[in-house]
Amino acid sequence: MSVTATDPGADVSTVVASMFTWPLGEDAALIPRTVAVAESYQALLEANHERLARWFPGFDRPPTPEGTRADLELRGQAWLDGSQLPLVVAVRAADGWQLAGAVNLLVNGPARSGEVGYWLDADFEGRGLVTRAVTAVLDHAFGRLGLERVELRTIPANERSRSVARRLGFTQEGVLRAAAAFADGRRDEVVYGLLAAEWHRPVSPAVGVEQP
Repeated sequence: MSVTATDPGADVSTVVASMFTWPLGEDAALIPRTVAVAESYQALLEANHERLARWFPGFDRPPTPEGTRADLELRGQAWLDGSQLPLVVAVRAADGWQLAGAVNLLVNGPARSGEVGYWLDADFEGRGLVTRAVTAVLDHAFGRLGLERVELRTIPANERSRSVARRLGFTQEGVLRAAAAFADGRRDEVVYGLLAAEWHRPVSPAVGVEQP
């Protein structure tokens, strides 16, 4: 379900125009996940709450504007202190920009490692947005941030996420038994790992060039 703010995409378009923007081609970009996009992000969470609760721990309760804003404030501080790279995927719309999903990189500076996570609104699946977004984050992680290792974790049933991991060259390293705590019980987590020396940007088979 595509989502915009009450004034469609107003907060998102303002951020794209005035703040850090990470292009993902002509149709999409990554922007900071901070209180500047709180209204649109709350709407996106509300529209995707049931889907997210299936795949991610911690989504057992519907999001509230107050809770979302508090979370975004914490993530903005984490951006500043270098412990996290919280981003949202913005896509072009007829009347500006709108949010389509989120990408996050947790950073362990002393260990020179990180953990990437992501999710996408169902209406935007099949456009390569997750692959493009995670590719950009991995380029940054293994480039400017100088990380040596990035992990990706998901539950075994999340085949879409596992497919992204395989497509980007991650190696399945093991299964953590009952590691994910959901409201209805614990579930296993599949752990994937990617080393800096193994990172190669994916090539689009349709055009034979690197994806943006």
